[in-house]
Amino acid sequence: MLKIEDFKKTITKNTRLLGLDLGKKRIGVAICDSNKKIATPYTTLIKDNLKNFLNELKKIISENDIQGLVIGNPINMDGTYGKSAQSVNDFSKLISKNISLPITLWDERLSSSAAYKLSSEINIKAAKKIKKIDENSAAFILQGAIDFLNN
Repeated sequence: MLKIEDFKKTITKNTRLLGLDLGKKRIGVAICDSNKKIATPYTTLIKDNLKNFLNELKKIISENDIQGLVIGNPINMDGTYGKSAQSVNDFSKLISKNISLPITLWDERLSSSAAYKLSSEINIKAAKKIKKIDENSAAFILQGAIDFLNN
């Protein structure tokens, strides 16, 4: 697991990155363009079986020429690390043992609520908002990270 500053040093200029919003059962996935300008919601994976999840993740990485992963870190609003952050940290370590790409954690505070609010502002029906919330949250997380990497 790399700090974002070290992650920035390891990725090349024209690199596609993958963003993950790790939930208890659902994992949102987003991908950015090779110029690292725009993060786009990609899909939502169900975390029912670690082996299946890792295989699906490896397939997405391979098919999209992904060179690094940004994983949302659910830090508490006061900046402390709670059970969710510890769970994400543990699961991220599991991912890093099975995927040999640079991986960093990115502060995801408010990503789900921001993704839901954004979809409200563009007039998306509630059922579709809920269905897409995980991948939209992943895109929000990835966009924050790539904005940081570009500055």
